[in-house]
Amino acid sequence: MLTQYDALPSGLLDTPASRLGEVLPGPALIHLPGRRTPPLFVAVLLHGNEDTGWLAAQSVLRKYAAAELPRALSLFIGNVEAARSGVRRLDGQPDYNRVWPGSEELHSAESAMMQQVVDAMRVRGVFASIDIHNNTGLNPHYACVNRLEHHFLHLALLFSRIVVYFIRPRGVQSAAFAELCPSVTVECGKPGTPGSVEHAAAYIEDCLHLSEFPVHPVAPHDIDLFHTVATVKVPDQASFGFGAADADIDFVPELDHFNFRELKHGERLGRIRPGSAARLQVLDENGVEVGPRLFDYRQDEIALRQPLMPAMLTRDERVIRQDCLCYLMERIKTP
Repeated sequence: MLTQYDALPSGLLDTPASRLGEVLPGPALIHLPGRRTPPLFVAVLLHGNEDTGWLAAQSVLRKYAAAELPRALSLFIGNVEAARSGVRRLDGQPDYNRVWPGSEELHSAESAMMQQVVDAMRVRGVFASIDIHNNTGLNPHYACVNRLEHHFLHLALLFSRIVVYFIRPRGVQSAAFAELCPSVTVECGKPGTPGSVEHAAAYIEDCLHLSEFPVHPVAPHDIDLFHTVATVKVPDQASFGFGAADADIDFVPELDHFNFRELKHGERLGRIRPGSAARLQVLDENGVEVGPRLFDYRQDEIALRQPLMPAMLTRDERVIRQDCLCYLMERIKTP
């Protein structure tokens, strides 16, 4: 159930993500006044083990504990239960960033809660939306958008010149809020990475101070823009590992070092156990299987059939099973 507040609950700013359940009964939407309206919407902890957003929000709110916020702020704190256990989501829970309006997944209770958040912000109006995440592989800080409109791109560039455009997976927070305002997802590297909290906090504050969006388009030389063309998953029935010769799919041990590298045709990502019929599942942005077009399995090697850039490659086996192995991208021109 969603609980809404019009002030910060006592003790919240001194509570780590793992102990939020001692202060909050569950997911919470906190509305705070500020000098300007409509409010900035900030989502944190949609994944319970990604605490950079929460630490950044705490930092900003402590700074303004005795002062007026530059702009009203609505803060959504997501998966409190998973945060207690330090995991992305609990077994039996849906992914809190796959059940927003527009989702293809059926999780009635969580989907109804996210609809309630969207409805609450539609009534209040919303200036911009930012959803703060970490990831599990070696990735730079970057921003993601679901629309190639200049307000969205300007909002993304406040965080990073690396911007990824995607329309899949469905049911993500940024896509739901794109119906209401400019919205982005920002990826802040691994939890605990030096400088990540400071970067996210500075970004929240920059957005709070923003009075309006520039009316001019983004200059092409100011942005590195990529388009997610496919999602790569390991089939449930296939075993896998990293340097694991007995697994159906054996990835190279340094796989996550390929993130945001423009890989060439023929780049080797791993191998298939001889005699195994296991293949990676590769879905394009329309949900169509495109694995045979992108991957070559000759001589039991897993190699690229064309130049592509991966993002979010991870060695975390739980995350791979719960979400995906990676996304594949191509560089595109600024519209």
